[in-house]
Amino acid sequence: MGSIGYTTLSRQSGLLKEMQVVANNIANSSTTGYRSEGLIFSEYVKSAPGQESLSMGRANIRNTSLEQGTLSQTNGSLDLAIEGDGFFMVETPAGNRLTRGGNFSSNAAGDLVTADGHRVLDAGQAPVFIPGDARSIAFGADGTLSADGQQIGQIGVFLPEEGAQILREDGVMFRVEGETVAAPDAKVLQGFLEGSNVNTIHQLARMIEVQRAYEMGQSFLDNEDKRIRAAVDNLMKS
Repeated sequence: MGSIGYTTLSRQSGLLKEMQVVANNIANSSTTGYRSEGLIFSEYVKSAPGQESLSMGRANIRNTSLEQGTLSQTNGSLDLAIEGDGFFMVETPAGNRLTRGGNFSSNAAGDLVTADGHRVLDAGQAPVFIPGDARSIAFGADGTLSADGQQIGQIGVFLPEEGAQILREDGVMFRVEGETVAAPDAKVLQGFLEGSNVNTIHQLARMIEVQRAYEMGQSFLDNEDKRIRAAVDNLMKS
């Protein structure tokens, strides 16, 4: 196989990865707090004196969109959304993680937890406690938590510190390599949930584009295979 064939194979591999990313975005278009993901292609060029250069494409960088998702009112006292930049912090067996998914509830011990049972942390990174006998629970715009009108805590809203990296672990959970700081301008909204920031129409259009590009590449590889087979057959007959 010539250099063009190897270049096409690397392109096909990247397009297949992008198709998987787009399909995952579409599947999570209704997931609370989901962040849309994209794929960035890199080009590698190899050249040597007296030889033709070889260009290879590789889809090796995943990019997460942190744009605000649509806010929907639920009136649930433990449903929380963040308006602006910032994340809730939750405690997981693998360590503290950040999320925009605010569909919380309280467990039997009175801890505020995610849908997966992970405890939500306050501004001091301690678990948030919800009194079981409280008649009313209120969260202020700054995350202040009050039970029956008495302030009892403050839910934390965090940002990665400048220079820290934020890495996706799954659809709604992120790991920070570095330190986190309080998000100064974020606003907590009680009784709201932030939906996925996936643009479904855009993702469907991109899926069609990627599929067509993949089919064109596959057609080229099929024709190249036929050409090589024909050349080998002619050599065998001669």
